[in-house]
Amino acid sequence: MTHPSSTRTEKKSSPLIIVYAMILGIVAGYVINTQTASPESALHIAGYFSVISDAFLRLIKMIIAPLVFSTLVVGIAHMGDASSVGRIFAKSLAWFLTASLFSLLLGMTLSNLLEPGYYLHLPLPDSNASANLAQGGFSLNEFVKHLIPQSVIESMAKNEILQIVVFSLFFGIAMSAIGEKNKNLLASIDDLSHIMLKITGYVMKFAPLAVFAAITATIAENGIGIMAQFAIFMVDFYLGLILLWCALIFAGYLFLGKRIKQLLINVREAFLISFATASSEAAYPKILDGLDRFGVNRKISSFVMPLGYSFNLDGSMMYCTFATLFIAQAYDIQLDLGTQISMLLILMLTSKGMAGVPRASLVVIAATLNQFNIPEAGLLLILGIDTFLDMGRSATNAVGNSIAAAVIAKSEGELLSVHDAKIRAAAIEQEASAHMHGVKD
Repeated sequence: MTHPSSTRTEKKSSPLIIVYAMILGIVAGYVINTQTASPESALHIAGYFSVISDAFLRLIKMIIAPLVFSTLVVGIAHMGDASSVGRIFAKSLAWFLTASLFSLLLGMTLSNLLEPGYYLHLPLPDSNASANLAQGGFSLNEFVKHLIPQSVIESMAKNEILQIVVFSLFFGIAMSAIGEKNKNLLASIDDLSHIMLKITGYVMKFAPLAVFAAITATIAENGIGIMAQFAIFMVDFYLGLILLWCALIFAGYLFLGKRIKQLLINVREAFLISFATASSEAAYPKILDGLDRFGVNRKISSFVMPLGYSFNLDGSMMYCTFATLFIAQAYDIQLDLGTQISMLLILMLTSKGMAGVPRASLVVIAATLNQFNIPEAGLLLILGIDTFLDMGRSATNAVGNSIAAAVIAKSEGELLSVHDAKIRAAAIEQEASAHMHGVKD
């Protein structure tokens, strides 16, 4: 028989293990960077550690498509009718667009007030140099083609979450419309969702090792010294993230009250994983688990979360305006308010569907620089430290999506009371513990 206190101790220790893995990674990376014979040797050794973190991220990507499809279809089918789906979609979109606009405005405001680009005392890359990133101007045609899948198999193969969401919406609504005829298929897809969640549990056991490897590789390759060179830029950016976190938490408090604290506690491990791996996707399974424990109905979280990964990347949105204006300042390119607002609106559109994977926002920035005649070479200024910045914005994305899901669940009456949420959390813990001991036996 499992003792309840031991189970709680195991659960509480998980975030600490992630923190310890990060600290060990910093130490190991520093030793490799400073004690190896040459930078090439350090880069070579870092490559071995990258294999581990890359393998973990590939495992996450392996489960994302079937997990999103199965949980979203089951959630929509259980909503009962298309009007419920439409109402929740409208609420989600309203929240996402508001949060996105605020994030972009915050990045633009801070970049203008703090002007980090003017304090950069480093040689600028040749304005004709290329950062070798895919780019292209925004067009409605490209956006629609990115939104609607021409093949759901291709979308799943490429992990195009927004396209998977579109197909799942049609599939779930159609299942709901045919009524009892969908009974057997719905049960099968529900079984698939449980299987995927079980696989997710196996994959997440490798998270601490992946965190250690990712941090070690990053520090070994770049060294801690690079952070000092860009200290002003990084401090300004993380100041912006802290302000964004405060705004998101305050918005959550307006709807959830004091329960916002418990929500943050529930997703703290997801926050640390996304921070250490610089990937919003890596946190997805843990966020679902944290929302379950908080009392959010799975049909809400399985609907809102995938949408959030395409429409609610708050940290990445703020970074887009902040980094774009930083590069313009570094090259002493003056942009009037009207131009900056145009840039903001374009970023509002081009960033939708941006994957929650490392460095995706750089592609969006490259396209924006190209459109406003700002040297693309400016991206070379921040490529070296982008991983450190991506850590912060990925973690912010995780927090923003968690709060959005909880708020929408509350508005729909699909959030359990504090008492019932504790009962559910205990049941989830007991099931996880029983499975763990069953595997050991």
